[in-house]
Amino acid sequence: MSDGAGGLPASLEILLVEDNPGDVRLTKEALRMTPIDHTLHVVNDGSDALDFLHRRAEFVDAPRPDLVLLDFKLPRLNGDEVATEIEGTELEAIPLVVLTGHPAQDRVLGLDELPVDDALTKPVDADGLLETLRSLETSWSGIELEAEPGPEADSGSEPAS
Repeated sequence: MSDGAGGLPASLEILLVEDNPGDVRLTKEALRMTPIDHTLHVVNDGSDALDFLHRRAEFVDAPRPDLVLLDFKLPRLNGDEVATEIEGTELEAIPLVVLTGHPAQDRVLGLDELPVDDALTKPVDADGLLETLRSLETSWSGIELEAEPGPEADSGSEPAS
């Protein structure tokens, strides 16, 4: 599934579960600033997230996401309820990254009790998102996610491996 360009997957299917339109916009912008080819699917509540993941109701033809970005404060079903429902199923193999409002919030949310792979502080920025994706690279069958140096890249730094 690699396109041969720097070891990046040909394309990632990403499910963003976020009810705040401003945070959706900022996450889209952050993703656009990464070198990762992706398709972003957005749902705005926990119930729709589970329907998307289980491919039911209006999402029967939805692709299986390679990554789920999950806000915790959601209508209908909260993020912890979504995470709990996928725990112990085949969906648990999909990397799950929680979007939090504050870096210390992961302790308050009890993320260590849930099948969560990482947490990002909102608003999501491109560097933080890329760093998180690199930390999850083993979830993509050993495919390495390396950023291609951009014009603002420090010439003394090497891509993470």
